[in-house]
Amino acid sequence: MNVSVVIPNYNGMRFLNECLSSINSEFVLEIIVVDNGSSDESVDFISENYPEIILIKNNSNYGFAKAVNQGIRLSKGDYVFLLNNDAILHDEYVIDKLVHEIESKQNIFSVSAKMLQLYDKNLIDNAGDEYTILGWTKRVGYGKSIEKYNESRDIFSACAGATLYNKNILLELGLFDENFFAYMEDVDLSFRARLSGYNIRYCANAYAYHYGSGTSGSQYNSFKTRIAAKNNILVIYKNMVWPLFLINFIFLFLGFLIKTLFFVKKGYGRLYLLGLRDGFKNKSKSSRRKFKINELKNYLYIEWLMIKNTAKFLFY
Repeated sequence: MNVSVVIPNYNGMRFLNECLSSINSEFVLEIIVVDNGSSDESVDFISENYPEIILIKNNSNYGFAKAVNQGIRLSKGDYVFLLNNDAILHDEYVIDKLVHEIESKQNIFSVSAKMLQLYDKNLIDNAGDEYTILGWTKRVGYGKSIEKYNESRDIFSACAGATLYNKNILLELGLFDENFFAYMEDVDLSFRARLSGYNIRYCANAYAYHYGSGTSGSQYNSFKTRIAAKNNILVIYKNMVWPLFLINFIFLFLGFLIKTLFFVKKGYGRLYLLGLRDGFKNKSKSSRRKFKINELKNYLYIEWLMIKNTAKFLFY
């Protein structure tokens, strides 16, 4: 089985050499870098030092979702491995392990690597994402010891920063929603996959080191706060078919209220509310999932996952 590696890049010159040089798996058919109009030396560096890489040059920053979609459409592999430009693979076997995991069962859509913090490799950055009935996404394992989460398992969503995808299923689902631009687009895609009955896995023995917010600059900032708020609305609008929405409405309302108070305390309250408004204004640009009775078992399973994830978030 062949793997196409797709890396979006925007002014990531300082990360590229370590990122690209870490990709050595025998499964890799091609590496595609999609540059989003970088103003640094990224394009020249890749052209001069990695001439074998397929380089897509955009004239402006189209965002993460559109960039990776460009790479996916151009790719020729059976699988697509998405890798952030600020991530480094632990060794040449990372992709091999992900391929082995995704082929272990027929209905697996994607498999996420265990992401560790680059500047403290004993701490976890991400061990899978879990979605809750409050409308919150929890980054599992953040800041915890590398010794934790050492068992591969099912997860609600795979972080697109270091994840292997089945390309045929990607095309079936319609790729990433470009209305998201950046942030939460991987949760939306995973939600759609689960609604369609596909499974998503975390591979505990495949490590990738992650700088973290290498492009956006920090965990909390004006851009990230507003766009993430918008995309939270879009995830719910697109994927919560009406039975799920009715069941979870009061919890979603409570979740957004708590988040509003949190961002007010952080000094980003107005931007968070503007982001919520943006979500309602932009929802018509994304297609909404229609209720299908034959998918009832998928809805029930997703509801159970969201309840379980909420309990873990609140009590563990």
